[in-house]
Amino acid sequence: MATISLRKANTRLPPEVNRVLYVRNLPFNISSEEMYDIFGKYGAIRQIRIGTSKETRGTAFVVYEDIYDAKTAVDHLSGFNVANRYLIVLYYQQAKMSKKFDQKKKEEEIGKMQEKYGVSTKDK
Repeated sequence: MATISLRKANTRLPPEVNRVLYVRNLPFNISSEEMYDIFGKYGAIRQIRIGTSKETRGTAFVVYEDIYDAKTAVDHLSGFNVANRYLIVLYYQQAKMSKKFDQKKKEEEIGKMQEKYGVSTKDK
């Protein structure tokens, strides 16, 4: 009902609202079926990607067919309790994600340069 009233009113959404959601603080053993059960209540889902590597465990990307369904899911599922963990549901923002990746890349380069030239950052 809420999504229908949003569409009829033709409300203007904030610029950060996106069809792609970034979900954090998931239980590590959550299955894709459970994800579809939780997020499917709010609209048609195009895709769910659950993190499996050491760095991405406990995170997922959920892509909705409709932007209004994604907004409803964020409104209702932020802070939702799953297996004694409170979900953090955010809109995916490309710029923020690429900044994180660039930061890690720079740190790796600095580490390689320090090894190459024998420089240590530890106090003696």
